[in-house]
Amino acid sequence: MARERKFSDKTLYNAAKHILLNNGYEGFTFSLLADELKVSRGALYKYYENKEELIMDYMIFEMNRFLAELKEINNYDHFDSQFDFLIKLMFKHNKIHQVLGFSYQITATISENIRVKKVYLEKLHQEMYSVLQSFIQQGRKEQLLNPSIKDELMLGFIFQSVDIPNHSDIPQTEWVRSVKELISHGIH
Repeated sequence: MARERKFSDKTLYNAAKHILLNNGYEGFTFSLLADELKVSRGALYKYYENKEELIMDYMIFEMNRFLAELKEINNYDHFDSQFDFLIKLMFKHNKIHQVLGFSYQITATISENIRVKKVYLEKLHQEMYSVLQSFIQQGRKEQLLNPSIKDELMLGFIFQSVDIPNHSDIPQTEWVRSVKELISHGIH
C-alpha cells in the first residue's frame, strides 16, 4: 500500500504561489518549496520531475478555480450586476494574471507533458475569454458600453486595474467601488 503524501494539493499550491510571487519563476526551487512544506526535496520529486511540471499543474489549478467562479457571472441578468461581480472577483484573485504570466517562461519543448499542459492552459484561457466576451456583449446589448472602444481594451483595462497600488490604504470596499466608477464613467 502506498504511503500517504505529507502535503495536500492545496498546501502545495499555496506554498508554490507564495514562492512564485516572492521570488519569481527563476527564483523558484524545489529546495525553497521543500523548506516551506517542511519535507525533503525527494518528497517533491516523487510527484514531479521538475519545477516546470509542478508550476504548470499549479497554474492549471488556479485557472480552473478562477474560471469556476467567473462562470457565476451568468447568474446575474444585467450588466451592472455582472460588472459588480466581475470587479469583486478580480480583486479577490488580484494575483492571478501575475501567476499565469509565469507560463510564458516555461517552454513547451521541455517535455511532451509540459506541451500538453500548456495547450490545456491556453484552452482554459480561451474559455475565460469567452465568458468575458459574453459579459461585454451584455453591456453592448444594454447600450451601456461605448461602442467605439474595442472589447480587448475594455477587458485589459479591467484586468490591469487590480494592479493599481493603494498607497493611501483606502479601505478595500471604497477602493473597489472607486475603480469600478473610474472604469464605468472615467474621470469627468
